[in-house]
Amino acid sequence: MEHYKFVKNEKCEYFPCHQGADPANFSCLFCYCPLYALGENCGGNYVYTQQGIKDCTNCLKPHRPENYDKIMEKMSLVMELAKKR
Repeated sequence: MEHYKFVKNEKCEYFPCHQGADPANFSCLFCYCPLYALGENCGGNYVYTQQGIKDCTNCLKPHRPENYDKIMEKMSLVMELAKKR
């Protein structure tokens, strides 16, 4: 494993922050998912609440070490959203 792709913070009071997650393979590197802003194009397991807020409670995509490269592939889309127009 390339160690920069996996960070675990077992001292965090929320670790692991997703119910049912395997603590041994839970990466905190993307604690706040960088793909959140992509809305429906993030590729994760999300739902929208009745208030229209994206709820990623059931998504483990950014916390699985094998998904690091998949997330980085989508970062160009996130950067495109952040461009000043």
